Amino acid sequence: MTTDQMQKLSKDNMDMAMASFGALTKNAQAIATELADYSKKSFEGSTAALEKLMGAKSLEKAMEVQTEYLKSSYEDFVAQSTKLGELYAGLAKEAYKPFEGMMAKASVMK
Repeated sequence: MTTDQMQKLSKDNMDMAMASFGALTKNAQAIATELADYSKKSFEGSTAALEKLMGAKSLEKAMEVQTEYLKSSYEDFVAQSTKLGELYAGLAKEAYKPFEGMMAKASVMK
């Protein structure tokens, strides 16, 4: 391998690493934002449910408020988990994308 080829390979590897790092950073930011939004929404929902529970005039109303809150919390959690799963899958795909070309080149060189 010549010096020029080694320099080009080194530059290509650095470009791939930087592209992968950029994808990781972008997707990690999206995940962090999503988690912060979910935490805020969850806290607000908990606070609203507690206020309703404190204002309940009967045991039946209190059970109704609690059941409504638990159902809503569960549905939100499942939706959020699905969304985060998709974001993590996207992160993996984006981080791998720059290296796909290198893998193809490596298989051709064999």
